[in-house]
Amino acid sequence: MSTLDDRPLRILAADDSAVMRGIMWKLFQMHAEDRLSDLPRMELCGVARDGVDCLESVSRLAPDVLVLDLEMPRLNGLGVLHRLRVENPRLPVIMCSSYTEHGARSTLEALASGASDYVTKPAEQRDFASAMLSLSKQLLPRIAVLAKGFRQREATTEDKEASSAKRQASQVVEAHAKAALPIEVVVIGLSTGGPSALEQLLPKLPADFPVPMLIVQHMPKLFTGALAERLDKVCKLQVREAYDNAVIRPGTVWLAPGDAHMEIGPSNGLMEKEDESVAGRNSRVRLHQREPLNHCKPSVDYLFFSAARMFGASTMALVMTGMGADGLDGARAVHARGGTVLAQDEASSAVWGMPGKVTEAGIASATLPLGAIAEALNKRVNAGRLAKLNAVPLATSATAPHREMTDGCL
Repeated sequence: MSTLDDRPLRILAADDSAVMRGIMWKLFQMHAEDRLSDLPRMELCGVARDGVDCLESVSRLAPDVLVLDLEMPRLNGLGVLHRLRVENPRLPVIMCSSYTEHGARSTLEALASGASDYVTKPAEQRDFASAMLSLSKQLLPRIAVLAKGFRQREATTEDKEASSAKRQASQVVEAHAKAALPIEVVVIGLSTGGPSALEQLLPKLPADFPVPMLIVQHMPKLFTGALAERLDKVCKLQVREAYDNAVIRPGTVWLAPGDAHMEIGPSNGLMEKEDESVAGRNSRVRLHQREPLNHCKPSVDYLFFSAARMFGASTMALVMTGMGADGLDGARAVHARGGTVLAQDEASSAVWGMPGKVTEAGIASATLPLGAIAEALNKRVNAGRLAKLNAVPLATSATAPHREMTDGCL
């Protein structure tokens, strides 16, 4: 079998717009002529004008990656995707979506149905220069990462994953339940493959999950709003797109909006150092418009840094599937303050960039399959609480025998 260095990556594009097909041809032609690019060689092996033509072209051309339009005649992108996931389940598919509310919702449906990632179509497709710049920044790096990951990844059986999940989830509790402080907040960072991963993770958490949760998913504004609504419908917890000064409390999951950084701050708005237990009880969402961090807005690092600052060792940070290294420095800060850091494993990640960096840095308490993460979260947050509750009667029975009765009358 050929390797990445033996031949160019073969890309198939399916779009009913002649303008977009022309942009795609020019994009890959210019990339082939760019001798300074760090990305692997790529070629557009074919274009398809509709969904039926796309399926036939996949079978005939055997591409490494499919770039798929959502709205096409005869068979739309979702129809193509459903067929492909039966006939060719491992082929990476990147959806090409319009930046509209309808496009956002359809894209999320595609991601839940097995699409690997998405890009937004250039707003001004007839402006070739800006369209090319937009697509080259969005599309080419995604193709390179997804093609490499899917070529090199070995298939993991469900039995092996289940065994690994049970073993590693237990390790999280054993390593931390006795010594660590109770977890008071869970913060999560994701990028490529994140919407699908969240749709598998969050519904497994109970309605009485005892701590608040905040999430940064790299997506544009329209998409994060639609994602919050979609997740809220399938979860026992409330999932909301975050707004400035929102109260952070158990039972609600706050998702960072796609046009702002999200941090955790005290209710008075001052980020000065204070007692962590007090800060945690009075924490609020803080949104701001600083420059992108790690080329990302929102950035996972901003959220993780603020959680470490506010909650210290009572922070649990989870880094899941995604390109790049956003979240690594923030996870280091959580780890340095005595908090718990978890990472998603390579086999269950669409792209093992962000969680891979955390694992390689040696700061993850455990690197878990996606199917094991919910159990690990539940065990860890509840183990800390049980230890704290069990310690209270022992500490008070000898010194304040009537305290329990008095508290019960308040």
